[in-house]
Amino acid sequence: MEGYRHFGDHQFSEALVEFVEGEVLPGLDIESSVFWRRVSGLLTELAPANRLLLVERDGMQEQLDHWYREFKEGAEIEEVFLREIGYLEEETGPFRIETEGVDREIKEQAGPQLVVPLDNARYALNAANARWGSLYDALYGTDVIPGESSNVGGYDPVRGAQVIAYAKQFLDSAIPLAEGSHTDVTGYKVEEGRLLVELAGKTTVLKQPEQWVGRRDGALLFRHSGLHIELQFDPKHPVGMTDPASLKDIVVEAATTTIVDCEDSVAAVDAIDKIGVYRNWLGLMNGTLEATFEKNGHMFKRRLNKDRQYEGPDGRLFDLPGRSLLFIRNVGHLMTTELVKDESGMEMPEGIIDTVLTSLIAKHDLMRSGERNSRAGSIYIVKPKMHGSTEAAFTNELFDRVEDLIGVPRHTIKVGVMDEERRTSLNLRNCIHAVKKRIVFINTGFLDRTGDEIHSVMEAGPVVRKQEMKQAEWLNTYEDSNVATGLNCGFEGRAQVGKGMWAMPDLMLEMMRQKIAHVESGASTAWVPSPTAATLHALHYHTVDVKSVQRRERPAVDRLRMLSVPMMASYSDDEIQEELENNCQSILGYVVRWVEQGIGCSKVPDIHGVGLMEDRATLRISSQHIANWLKHGVVTKEQVRSAMERMRDIVDEQNEKDPDYRPMAGHDSVAFEAALELVFEGHRQPNGYTEPILHRRRKEFKRQAKQAPVN
Repeated sequence: MEGYRHFGDHQFSEALVEFVEGEVLPGLDIESSVFWRRVSGLLTELAPANRLLLVERDGMQEQLDHWYREFKEGAEIEEVFLREIGYLEEETGPFRIETEGVDREIKEQAGPQLVVPLDNARYALNAANARWGSLYDALYGTDVIPGESSNVGGYDPVRGAQVIAYAKQFLDSAIPLAEGSHTDVTGYKVEEGRLLVELAGKTTVLKQPEQWVGRRDGALLFRHSGLHIELQFDPKHPVGMTDPASLKDIVVEAATTTIVDCEDSVAAVDAIDKIGVYRNWLGLMNGTLEATFEKNGHMFKRRLNKDRQYEGPDGRLFDLPGRSLLFIRNVGHLMTTELVKDESGMEMPEGIIDTVLTSLIAKHDLMRSGERNSRAGSIYIVKPKMHGSTEAAFTNELFDRVEDLIGVPRHTIKVGVMDEERRTSLNLRNCIHAVKKRIVFINTGFLDRTGDEIHSVMEAGPVVRKQEMKQAEWLNTYEDSNVATGLNCGFEGRAQVGKGMWAMPDLMLEMMRQKIAHVESGASTAWVPSPTAATLHALHYHTVDVKSVQRRERPAVDRLRMLSVPMMASYSDDEIQEELENNCQSILGYVVRWVEQGIGCSKVPDIHGVGLMEDRATLRISSQHIANWLKHGVVTKEQVRSAMERMRDIVDEQNEKDPDYRPMAGHDSVAFEAALELVFEGHRQPNGYTEPILHRRRKEFKRQAKQAPVN
């Protein structure tokens, strides 16, 4: 076949072969022809098993659909039925995970976690460099401190004073003085290995002197709650010259870990797209990734930050990482890729190819002598959208085989299990057991988990509105069960327990009010939408001692309460229309950028103009929600189409200042048709996933754009 090269029983994209042989394999001591033959052999053995897992998923859903149509007799009988078909597994007995070789950011430090699309090099670098963030900047530029600048275009000293007061109050809480306040400090100095703090007319020390851990030129380093705080001094700086102690900024350790994403936040639909994603990962792993961009008429070049060197109180030098520890999120088991085909032309599972290529690329990090991503010598892969322990066991076998293929020791590749599908939530203990020697992460996520909940019970009846779903019994049980299960399996000191995303990047005050609940639940990390949000969310980990929370006695969680189906009672016509239009607007605002601009994650204004971070998980819940209401007659097909057309005009108006945006109204829009298909065919999509339709429609748009005449 043209454009492909044959190795073993498979055809590999010529572009992929050139990328791997020209950019990835050099320096890895792996002979190219041997590599390709081994990949072909791996696919021969594992691709059929991958396909059988998908057949099992479809079979499970068919049985669920039949049961809900015919019986609907309540949780007790449902439990018996789910056990009979293997959907609800017999729980394994007590055990502890056995993961070794884990970096301290995962096993010791509780802190924020970023998720960033890997197809955007600039965003990926921003996230990797978000390990440290300016607290002054984060407070000054957000709504955490209410009010607007009175000096537009320049520094507002009134707001600056409010920022400094807020930040120094944080210092008083995190690194308190033996007496007095950081607000009144006139100087910090080191004498004979001791930190002395000068106040008006007297000298004091820290309440806990051991919190001062180091210094470098113009800065002092402190530690609290496992995270670091750096005070930076400069009497000539505009802020420093107004501070009695010449303090110009407070820099906090923020995003301790980051998930760079190949999956829900990325629109990679063909070989060129996917190789671009892999190339960015290579740049992160070998330290060469750069991004050049223009801002305010000036050109900037972004690179990975260097590590930070300090001198300890004893005079010894030590380093701290300058970058967030990076995970990579592969795609799940569902999709296939044109990168590799068998002899008949059938595309191979993209998840298998992802594991091979991202692990191979990460080997560059393991072989570096300088600044590495993983100081413990591990590769961290987050595996999403698994259904039950059989699929987790398949992932474990895949990782075993890939470790052998690329020549690294067993369990070098660690796994993050995303607890976001109903069958995984119900059987989380068994899923963890299937990967107990390599697991480093579990998390909860409202959006994907709710999308799967709606699809799983599609035939049971119409579900409640999305906002009401957040108070559903199954969701609260899911959140509690996830933390309890992880801790009962020995995650403390070995692995992360995570919570989901704050989706409103402009509403940081509300994030500060609400997201502390994630830390108070015992989660050691939680997702944030930006480096600024990571800096602010880091304050929560100084407020709450996660280790103490994790060690508290926890009441047993009845996982069967997750079987409580959130069925609607009755809504007014206005309430139904409001929910419908909100969903339609959300779908269109995201899909038009995905299909026509190739943007997999973006801040999309909702119907009220509030910017929401949208990715395929948000699309899944909105499309499944309308599909459910359609199926049960809450809304009609004509009503949905009419709402879509009205919301299309609103979305076009919201995007009119984007020079790359093409309005959906006035022509045959591939994006608009994709949005309709996601809803009208939603109940037929495997597990309610949006990827098959999005990929096909994006390819269609790219073909049309390529064939369009040049004016």
